[in-house]
Amino acid sequence: MREAGGIERRQHSPQFSCPSETTVARVRRSILFYLGILGLAHLYVGWRLLPDLPVGVGAQVAGALVLLASFVSAPLGIFARNIESRAWGDRLAAACLFLVGFFSSLFVLTLLRDVALLFVVLWPGPLPLGRILSATATLVVALAALATLVGLLNARRRARVVNVDIKLPNLPSALHGFTIAQITDVHVGPTIKRGYVEAIVETANSLKADVIALTGDLVDGSVRDLASHTAPFARLTARHGVFFVTGNHEYYSGESAWTAEFTRLGLRVLMNEHVVLTHEGSQVVLAGVADFSAHHFDPRQKSDPHRAIRDAPANAAARILLAHQPRSAPAAAAAGFDLQISGHTHGGQFWPWNHFVRLQQPFTAGLHRLNDLWVYISRGTGYWGPPKRLGAPSEITRLRLLPASQSPA
Repeated sequence: MREAGGIERRQHSPQFSCPSETTVARVRRSILFYLGILGLAHLYVGWRLLPDLPVGVGAQVAGALVLLASFVSAPLGIFARNIESRAWGDRLAAACLFLVGFFSSLFVLTLLRDVALLFVVLWPGPLPLGRILSATATLVVALAALATLVGLLNARRRARVVNVDIKLPNLPSALHGFTIAQITDVHVGPTIKRGYVEAIVETANSLKADVIALTGDLVDGSVRDLASHTAPFARLTARHGVFFVTGNHEYYSGESAWTAEFTRLGLRVLMNEHVVLTHEGSQVVLAGVADFSAHHFDPRQKSDPHRAIRDAPANAAARILLAHQPRSAPAAAAAGFDLQISGHTHGGQFWPWNHFVRLQQPFTAGLHRLNDLWVYISRGTGYWGPPKRLGAPSEITRLRLLPASQSPA
């Protein structure tokens, strides 16, 4: 079907359903396991830090209460979504998420302190062990607090624009400088609201891109609760349109309802399908797949790059895939795409978790090559969970197509 603006749309009618009972049971088991591990982690931190802090009994009791509040914050943050007053529920969730971010740094620094103390114990000469224990315990708490506050400031500031050049062989002159603005992983929810989204929309529109791509995880919550905060996405404008693919959090939040809402806002939802964009006489195939995990919620939505590019014109000058997770890259390369644009990882969001992303994803952030496929992974435009970013700044990405022989301007 040919649409206005030089777009030809190939449609595959998506089907929607609720998560299966098996999926729900698996999620419940995962939550119980997570809470058990979290409880042990809090007990470990209390055992290793509280006795060594140079404070009185009252302050140690207060510290224990802070750790208890931190442990409770995980399930309490989920419960907060059910509070009748949305404003109070969001305030409670924000406080819980802040504590989660603080404990994350506290736990990691406590582990590092214990590693350092091993060297102290093994040191051949006499050392003032009592003073060392006191000083290092104080330092751990201070550094955890500092990391949490700095991370909060980094998370809440407007995402910077990151410019990335993608060099493709045999790119016709009509497509030199073709631009795609990427927004991803905003996670509109308890701590990210309309004002945050409006700033993103304003920045993205200022780029005057040929295409705007939203690569999933825009929301953390229901349409009923968040529609007023996602409404500014309707103001996104680009020469060839604004396109969206699902992320895993859309499925957690009610994918079918959000797909309908984003369509109402004017976003083109690509569900294992493609459109053909005609730009200055040259064709660009822009495809999108459902999230890599979509089949756990609905087998009919299994992410499929081959299906997404089926029947695309063989003479298209560029074949671009929007896929939320980098894990789609091997299938995208096999399907013949030139470029995959992804998010999901947040670049690790804050240290040291950026070092663990590669355990689940082939790439963490930035531009990578997989055979003949370029893969770009954004660090995300918002943040998930704790309002905290350290070493992985948020971004709105401006990708520009260039011929392989041309140097950046």
